[in-house]
Amino acid sequence: MSDCSFSVLTHRGVIAVSGADRVEFLQGLISNDTTKVAPGHAVWAALLTPQGRFLNDMFVATDGETLLLETERERAPALARKLSMYKLRSQVKVEDRSVALEVAVAFGPGLDATTLLPRLSPAGLVAFVDPRLAGLGVRVLGPAGQLASALAAAGCIERPLVDYDSLRLSLGAPDGSRDLVVEKALLLENGFDELNGVDWQKGCYMGQELTARTKYRALIRKRLFPVRVEGALPAPGTAVLDGLEEVGEVRSGVDGRALAMLRLDAVGEGHTLTAGDARLVPEKPAWMRLASEAANP
Repeated sequence: MSDCSFSVLTHRGVIAVSGADRVEFLQGLISNDTTKVAPGHAVWAALLTPQGRFLNDMFVATDGETLLLETERERAPALARKLSMYKLRSQVKVEDRSVALEVAVAFGPGLDATTLLPRLSPAGLVAFVDPRLAGLGVRVLGPAGQLASALAAAGCIERPLVDYDSLRLSLGAPDGSRDLVVEKALLLENGFDELNGVDWQKGCYMGQELTARTKYRALIRKRLFPVRVEGALPAPGTAVLDGLEEVGEVRSGVDGRALAMLRLDAVGEGHTLTAGDARLVPEKPAWMRLASEAANP
């Protein structure tokens, strides 16, 4: 597996949800189906405001007895407190384990998940293929200080986070509040539908009404696009202009690539997009489905 790389994601943490009611408890709160979580198989989901706006993203995995929520490290304590507020009489315990557990991701053209996963599980690690896109690699949760040696023993080479970020950005995958504005962002503008972050058959969850209405009434007018940056990388939050008209905003970026929230009517031929001193070239990823394509197959 010489082409297997890995990066430790120091900005990600882990919340543990244990107890007899853990699956049912989360099922009524987040956008994906927690009954589908199993050893080696995780789901990507979001917690929303009652009005359907983004609060937190998370990968929900399990070690067989506890649900492990991989989420933003800095915002994990607040998320743990919020989840605890919803416990009521549920038999669950919510703990922020971001000090004890760390997160890494293995990626690369030579990555063979069917070979890597069995090598990691016996080491007491929780590993799963990224449920958004297989090309985003295998995410690994485990005791702090042990992931790097375990992944190296499995044949992967450690790389700086910028290498993984470049892959993520090229594929158009958002990374929590780096790309989604808290209490403002809508899931379907940010790829949660196509990237398997919403289950449309599960029961009700907080914020479901607006999410469903956005989908079935085709209310999406802008999307988060991967963009190629020609020039100096604009800072997150920089306005994107089409001529003199503001049509979007830059989000996270690195090494000539970024994500940008763009109005759909400003993407395509005949539009020159700029942000600061740079030109932005949107690159529609293969997974993205636009309403205009559905109307004109």
